[in-house]
Amino acid sequence: MRNHTRRSTPAGEHRPVLLDEVLTALATVEGNVVVDCTTGWAGHSAELLRRVGANGRLIGLDLDPENLPRARERLTAIGFTFTLHHSNFAALPAVLAAENVEKVDAVLADLGMSSMQVDDAERGFSYVRDGPLDMRMDRTRGRSAADVLATISEEELARALRDFGDEPEAERVAAQLIEAARQGKLRRTVDVSRVLIEAANDGKKVWRLHPAPGKWNLHPAARTFQALRILVNRELGNLEHLLRVLPMILCPGGRAAIISFHSGEDRLVKSAFRNGTLTGVYEEASAEPIRPGYTERTANPRSRSAKLRWAHLA
Repeated sequence: MRNHTRRSTPAGEHRPVLLDEVLTALATVEGNVVVDCTTGWAGHSAELLRRVGANGRLIGLDLDPENLPRARERLTAIGFTFTLHHSNFAALPAVLAAENVEKVDAVLADLGMSSMQVDDAERGFSYVRDGPLDMRMDRTRGRSAADVLATISEEELARALRDFGDEPEAERVAAQLIEAARQGKLRRTVDVSRVLIEAANDGKKVWRLHPAPGKWNLHPAARTFQALRILVNRELGNLEHLLRVLPMILCPGGRAAIISFHSGEDRLVKSAFRNGTLTGVYEEASAEPIRPGYTERTANPRSRSAKLRWAHLA
């Protein structure tokens, strides 16, 4: 039996979000076949691969091809069987068919952004770093955030800000962004941030990220960047498809765990698992989301909005 002692996280990387909770929810054992739908730099994948051992198998997917070389290097060092695919998890059935795998024992999807993606200014995901207004998970295809803002209607943008960003002033923000886009002012990430910071400074008060000791304000661009990223990458539609196919690819008693970071994502997962339980598709599902504890939130502030839900197939 392999000794599964906790490994340290490589320098410069956060420990994977809710790692212990994910491992408990999936309960993988020697010989299992497990899928990580969002491999990233293999933080979760590495621990899952160690647990399935020499007789098991890990299949990893990632929409961002730039993650795969680092993930491959990390997983190769473990020495057990794995394969990696540059693929959206909505195409999971096709990936499994290519692997000649009909059913799997466990599926994980961590829907959050990796720190490496956010910290790379050239990817355009950060509202505090100057970079091209891109936001595509896969830079080999699709339309960038700049392209979307140049063509989207004000009504469509407002709807995306409400649905994907929980933006309480969606109409006002959409109007400001569309006007700036028409004037050719939205070319870089800092351009969007500048427009929204100026809008937040309405003359009566000046927005500050850190207004007082121990107090932090949400950046005026935070919700907008989240909404644009979800819109550009069609994330909710892909999640809906994954939730539909999960019962068809899990073995009897198989387990799924999904980590969401946005209320729209969490609603979809909650609804799918609840309805699956009511109809007898799932034997059991988490009644409430599992949240990071104080220690994890302190060590990795980006984990604060994470919610883990799990389900066991009947």
